Amino acid sequence: MLMALVSLVGIFVALYLTLYKLGKIGTLACGTGGCETVQLSRWGDFLGLPVAAWGVGFYVLVFALALASLQSRFAESRALALALVLVTGWGVAFTAWLTYLELFVINAICRWCVGSAALVVVLFVLALLDWREMRNAGALSVARCAQQRPNRVGRP
Repeated sequence: MLMALVSLVGIFVALYLTLYKLGKIGTLACGTGGCETVQLSRWGDFLGLPVAAWGVGFYVLVFALALASLQSRFAESRALALALVLVTGWGVAFTAWLTYLELFVINAICRWCVGSAALVVVLFVLALLDWREMRNAGALSVARCAQQRPNRVGRP
């Protein structure tokens, strides 16, 4: 549930930045001016789309996966837990690259981008914790099954 909530916050942050980049919002509430510098830099687009629009897509995907994991039929899905780890891990890698660009290429910091980066890291940590819990639960149930089976050594 917490992953869904964090990703929902991320959707709103990324949507706000996307609307600015598309010219639907006049100015960003940033306070430092670094947000406009970052958003309007040549690095503000990736593969023809605003970076923030990619962020909206990322957060929507994580939100959908997090909501799916809340469904009873997927509650014990190790594959879904692993998918969340992989998607959020990719998000951390992409965010690290963008943060590098802010610090060392653009020479400006966007507070909204820093907030989004924090959300991505929180999502990754939550996904890792969930996946680890699934792995431990799976190992525990395998051990219980092995203990409950009768010893078949020497039987045909």
